[in-house]
Amino acid sequence: MDVKALVSQMTLEEKAGLCSGDDFWHTKAVERLGIPRTMVSDGPHGLRKQDEEGDHLGINDSIKAVCYPTASATAASFDPEMLRTMGEAIGDSCQHEKLSVVLGPAVNIKRSPLCGRNFEYFSEDPYLAGRMATAMIQGVQSRNVGTSIKHFAMNSQEHRRMSSSSDADERTIREIYFPAFEMAVREAQPWTVMCSYNRINGVYASENPWLLTEVLRKEWGFEGYVMSDWGAVSDRVAGVAAGLDLEMPASGGVNDRKIVEAVRAGKLDEKLVDQACERILAIVYRYLENAKPETPWDKDAQHAQAADMAAECMVLLKNEDALLPLDKEDEIAFIGEFAEKPRFQGGGSSHINAFKTTGALEAAKGLKVTYARGYSVEKDEASDMDIAEAVTAAKKAKTAVVFAGLPDSYESEGYDRTHMRMPACQNKLIEAVAEANPNTVVVLHNGAPVEMPWIGKVKAVLEAYLGGQAVGEAAVRVLFGDVNPCGHLPETFPLKLEDNPSYLFYSGEGNTAEYREGIFVGYRYYDKKNMDVLFPFGHGLSYTTFEYSGLKLSAEKIRDTETLTVSVTVKNTGSHAGKAVIQLYVGDRESTPIRPVRELKGFAKTALQPGESREVAFILDKRAFAYWNQEIHDWHVETGVFTIEAGASSRDLPLRAEVTVESTAELPRHYTLDSIFMDVMADPKAAPVIRDYMKKIMKTFAPEEEQGGTEAAKEAITEEMNMAMMQYMPLRGVFSFSDGVSAEDAEEMLKKLNN
Repeated sequence: MDVKALVSQMTLEEKAGLCSGDDFWHTKAVERLGIPRTMVSDGPHGLRKQDEEGDHLGINDSIKAVCYPTASATAASFDPEMLRTMGEAIGDSCQHEKLSVVLGPAVNIKRSPLCGRNFEYFSEDPYLAGRMATAMIQGVQSRNVGTSIKHFAMNSQEHRRMSSSSDADERTIREIYFPAFEMAVREAQPWTVMCSYNRINGVYASENPWLLTEVLRKEWGFEGYVMSDWGAVSDRVAGVAAGLDLEMPASGGVNDRKIVEAVRAGKLDEKLVDQACERILAIVYRYLENAKPETPWDKDAQHAQAADMAAECMVLLKNEDALLPLDKEDEIAFIGEFAEKPRFQGGGSSHINAFKTTGALEAAKGLKVTYARGYSVEKDEASDMDIAEAVTAAKKAKTAVVFAGLPDSYESEGYDRTHMRMPACQNKLIEAVAEANPNTVVVLHNGAPVEMPWIGKVKAVLEAYLGGQAVGEAAVRVLFGDVNPCGHLPETFPLKLEDNPSYLFYSGEGNTAEYREGIFVGYRYYDKKNMDVLFPFGHGLSYTTFEYSGLKLSAEKIRDTETLTVSVTVKNTGSHAGKAVIQLYVGDRESTPIRPVRELKGFAKTALQPGESREVAFILDKRAFAYWNQEIHDWHVETGVFTIEAGASSRDLPLRAEVTVESTAELPRHYTLDSIFMDVMADPKAAPVIRDYMKKIMKTFAPEEEQGGTEAAKEAITEEMNMAMMQYMPLRGVFSFSDGVSAEDAEEMLKKLNN
């Protein structure tokens, strides 16, 4: 379809109308020109397609669909191929349901455990989030259905999300909050991008030309259309000028008229409206020309697939005395209402109307499992009778498994959590069960970290996250050893909320949320401060053991224009088949800018039989070593030695090597008389220029005739001591402390330094 020709035939009113939705879920049709409307649907872990016969407010029941594990769970798989497969399945569902775009994935960074929407986000680490999102987008779009990566950008809290300004420096934005979007755009080219509600440094994302045009399109090469989050538009005309193509949902014609008026008043170039229409129609016809409504949708097959995936995502946090896996011949007590009615997704726009669910109790039929409710989710309480029944069941069983976590009301889109605690009734239950039976296991259903005051009293903890509609089936497989757990934490579990780096400033003051922790989000902060945590980023146990060895680098020294190949050998040294997740971290051993100790720059998941070993290779390019330099507004590698570490988590890195990376880019020099000697001396090209001037000043500090005493005393004030004393002195000190330097000498010195 020649969309340019089509747009040229449209009236200004028709073009303005095309730039907003027809209703809650459809793009507008232009019947005069035969342009049909298309439908979008919430995701990202399944379809939340509103019933065609329902209302247009988005509050009626959606169609029956399959709820896959949420992003909080799938990120723990550390398995991009699994995400691609999940994307393919969701893409098939979209084709069957005549949906052109699924709204997801969501890749906002987990800045704090309190964000109400953390269950829908992948990680505290941008590299991991980017890898997972890229794979999912590629999977969905391989079915000729679009994705809408969201929420661009810096939407890391729900509190005041429609009015608050996320304020951060350029380096923080580039190193932490942009990379997941950037990787997905460059490598997967999502059909659409959804802008966030919030302001960024005072400017709404929906009308931010730097965000939507300079960075997204010109720098990263985005080709699709940008849509607003639902209701995120403040100034529609400014939005068109900034690069916001589609406003969702409909504005009742109000904003369409504003676009027309602005064009006719000469305040908005009509070419920008044409451009928005062309972008929208290009995606509309990309879907229509490849629509396959005859695509089958086998929900039962996808349910089974969801169970397999949920098992891949579960993280074994603790397994004292190898209590797990359980023996199917033993008497086991399942305790907690989540065993019968699991919590498997979060609240809000991503809530799937699952066509069926499988709880752990149902999945354990045929095994020697007894059940006690333990607590009421609806009442958020554990009665004396509930506790008594749970304790009785625990005492009779060889092992007690408590299914616990966060109720729906605790975490949802639209509001943040106020603390990191589980319900008091559930903590009370766990304590009572652990006292009754020393062999107690806790299975957690939650979308973000929780505090665990009972951690020292239970022998095993299995983190199931929000694992989709088949989470109960997956949990039983893992508990009884049909599946060896292989998930790893995509976020740090701190000991307490107050340990989190954003704790003091998270919600902000009024409509301003300052990201004062900067780049030190998650493990970057905890590792820099060498702080104890409950469970570190990347942590995950197995029913087998793995040995890491043979770390090899392709070179001892490279230039930043070259790549470095890193290889690691991992061996299954246990008695069970299992999957290892090899994690690769890079750190700048000694840097001028303040940098994290280490940052994740590669990972791989590999299946190994007992005794089997495999070599895994990673390729590191410039970005693996670079930081964002705010002076040049670009990525920069500082010449120096970098550490390469590999292992099973950010705190379990048995392998270490070093590589020297040489920068090929020279930073601009802006030395003035207010520059200090230490900074000039750190510049290898400037240091020789300044040395002669320093010698003159050093004589002032330690003139030989005033030293007196022995020769040894005269030598006591060394060049190093002189340098230590004067390192913080500005260059203008040459006037104050030396009679031998004129103003002309100083000007000549600066000219040499800056050249």
